[in-house]
Amino acid sequence: MSVSQSVVLRPAGPVQPLDRRVWGLSAVGVGGFALAGLYQLSGDRIGVPCILHATTGLNCPLCGSTRMAAALLRGDLDAAWHFNPVILVLGPLVGVAVGYQVLAWGLESLRLVRLPRLSMSPRVADWLIKGVIALLVVYGVARNLN
Repeated sequence: MSVSQSVVLRPAGPVQPLDRRVWGLSAVGVGGFALAGLYQLSGDRIGVPCILHATTGLNCPLCGSTRMAAALLRGDLDAAWHFNPVILVLGPLVGVAVGYQVLAWGLESLRLVRLPRLSMSPRVADWLIKGVIALLVVYGVARNLN
């Protein structure tokens, strides 16, 4: 991972657009917490059923994510950990990185300040994605062994 530039006050010139994957991750995060809020407000009646769990009884690596986010909205970290510890750890890490990218883009678009952007080589990004997928597969298998 590298930083592409230094801080510039009142930047001029074209604004480097955000990668579509950053926008996609932002939408998933915001949508997930919106669903968790709806789940919480509905008294646990509205949620997204897992097709794998409904058909096989097995938990996928994402099972419990809505309940985990709802527990976080209540401030119940213990319950959130119980519902899905892997997403509880990965979510904030991804959220901070994506949030910083969106913030840097927004401040630069408003011509207030240009913050350094995080960038990754395609090779590092590919290995990172493969590593996260492998972690989720291992977690998905391990959580069904109990």
